[in-house]
Amino acid sequence: MAQAAKTSDWNSPKLAQYAGGAALSAISRGMYADHVNGLVTKGEPKNYPKATSATPAANPTAVVISDCGDSTHWLKYRKDNGKLADDKPGGRQAITAEVKKLNGAWKVTRFAVEAVGSC
Repeated sequence: MAQAAKTSDWNSPKLAQYAGGAALSAISRGMYADHVNGLVTKGEPKNYPKATSATPAANPTAVVISDCGDSTHWLKYRKDNGKLADDKPGGRQAITAEVKKLNGAWKVTRFAVEAVGSC
């Protein structure tokens, strides 16, 4: 997602490589909206993911991952003039993701990103 966000490429095949279901739909819609609005994302997010549960325990097919990601240096900019899109700073925010094994590959299928300052 971070790579595709650099150009707001909602059609990047890498998105479907790592995400599926509701997560892929949400990511693609968000990138498409950024594309239409002339926005790109610069910088890199910092993530600190930890698996918090796995089911079934013996041979997991679903894992929940929790994170306190940092978007301080991963912000949206206007494509036409390179200026920040808004005055909202990034920061640390709670992220929860569900990852499932789909057709032999692990993919994010659902996720939630809380407000900046949530962790």
